[in-house]
Amino acid sequence: MLANTDIQKLYAARSDNGFANNNGISLSAKTASRIKTVNLIAVILTALVAIRLFYMNTYNTMFLAKQMSSRIERNLKIVAMRGTILDRNGNPLAVSTPMASIWVDPSELDNLSSEQIQELAAILRLSLTDLNGKLNQKNKTFVYLKRGISPQQAEQIKNLGIEGVYSIQEFKRYYPDGEIAAHIVGFNNVDDQGIDGIEYASNKNLVGVDGAHQIIRDRQGHIVEDLGTTKAAQNGQTVNLSIDNRIQYIAYNALKTQVDKLHAKGGSAVVLDAKTGEVLAMVNMPTYNPNNRNGVTPDMLKNRAVTNVYDPGSIMKPLVVAKALDDKLITTKTMINTHPYYVGPKLIKDDEPAPQLSVEDVLVRSSDIGTSKIGLKYKPYDLWSYYRSIGFGEKMKTGFPGETNGILLDWKKWHPIDQALMSFGYGISVSLFQMAHAYTIFTNDGCILPVSFYKQQSHLSGANQQSVSKLACGQVISAATAHTVRDILAENNLRGTGRNAQVADYSTAGKTGTAQKLINGHYSNHDHISSFVGFAPVKQPRLIIGIMVDNPKGAYYGSAVAAPVFGQIAQPTLHLLGVHPDK
Repeated sequence: MLANTDIQKLYAARSDNGFANNNGISLSAKTASRIKTVNLIAVILTALVAIRLFYMNTYNTMFLAKQMSSRIERNLKIVAMRGTILDRNGNPLAVSTPMASIWVDPSELDNLSSEQIQELAAILRLSLTDLNGKLNQKNKTFVYLKRGISPQQAEQIKNLGIEGVYSIQEFKRYYPDGEIAAHIVGFNNVDDQGIDGIEYASNKNLVGVDGAHQIIRDRQGHIVEDLGTTKAAQNGQTVNLSIDNRIQYIAYNALKTQVDKLHAKGGSAVVLDAKTGEVLAMVNMPTYNPNNRNGVTPDMLKNRAVTNVYDPGSIMKPLVVAKALDDKLITTKTMINTHPYYVGPKLIKDDEPAPQLSVEDVLVRSSDIGTSKIGLKYKPYDLWSYYRSIGFGEKMKTGFPGETNGILLDWKKWHPIDQALMSFGYGISVSLFQMAHAYTIFTNDGCILPVSFYKQQSHLSGANQQSVSKLACGQVISAATAHTVRDILAENNLRGTGRNAQVADYSTAGKTGTAQKLINGHYSNHDHISSFVGFAPVKQPRLIIGIMVDNPKGAYYGSAVAAPVFGQIAQPTLHLLGVHPDK
């Protein structure tokens, strides 16, 4: 910067247009203004630098410290263990076992020898191509080499002493019952998140909260200080199901034997507690092993009892008869003309013709004609409302993934033929789970129970437990009507289509169903659904069992295909539960 004397000499020649200073030298007003501006700018710049220095040394100290720490501190995740899934007796259905996952920071691995790479590949069972592809991701600081290896493999890798290769503990899901309980329990993905069955439905409860462990590393990646756990991991909650794995095995064995014997496409079995609505067992064929899902197809993953719908056929008939009995439109002794007749363009006829049948024999002999005439006594809306009240056309609200609504046509679109067909199980589509649920009106004095996959939490027992269950159910028909239909269904198992559902020690009741499958919009003459839904013992029902076999070869009537499976499940299960024989 020029001194004042230099500036005075520089502008001495122009003093005639300026003003005189103390030494007599004149400066122009314009020049003086420029000097002031330059000085002001210099002061402002100096102030800004001072403010910046003050900020850097005070307010920004914490930010800079964090930036520095981030280069030397690392938080290691402590993986929380997923909660256990138990059956109603405390037996494990899904547990987590400790595993290890190997990871690296590729930017730290510049000096790996070919021998070390080969040793890593051998222990991890990776090809050299795959391993080198992971190691060459130099733009990343965290890359998994392999997840879910055994602790023994992790120890072998540790013993290699390769700096920059790390191991963290994770967990792998194990399912002790394998394919027997697969469709209920479901399975997890590689990140231990539920993606099917109860694993998915209860994922929020099962998943834990990961913890954190802090270490300090130098610039070469070496751990120089262990700061310890900064946040403890919180393991997931235990989930108690209503399933009894002993009954699950009984149902699995009975269904699989029949499906294999008849070379059927598939099948399902549902076992409900007749008084509480708890699901005691649910099995499906085909099934899969959740511990090893190699080669599993989408068809094997389906929980058919919950997600698939079908025309139920004659197992629908007791529900329609119960409604008419309750409304006193008929009695058990009412005689019905059962000659074939037309409803619109459709001829309704029976496999075993009879000129007339009592209402009781309409069920025992499974008359389509008799049931359709009973169903046609109603206005469409009234029958539609009844079907909705027993759970058709809507989800059962159990929270189980993939649960179907079924198909129930809007009553405004019903024609007489629709109403007639629905009464004996055509033109309405339901799941086996929905049908078993509907039959709770016969085991609970006309009250339909909510159903659940979770064990009911109650300290009450006996009569008190039953009264608690009734508080949660909705009255659909009277207790007297429920008892009447119960007795007719017991008679059906003695002398009707359900004879093959009888067992040695207990009275049984139920109804068979045989329905043609709907294929490409037409009912097939060669493909059938065989079914049976019933309960036991008759007077004090403990179990409701639903059976469905999809497209059996050879025999296909429900009486020959599904009814025997009911008996094979009911007899050993009632003994297992300690139910006193009533025969």
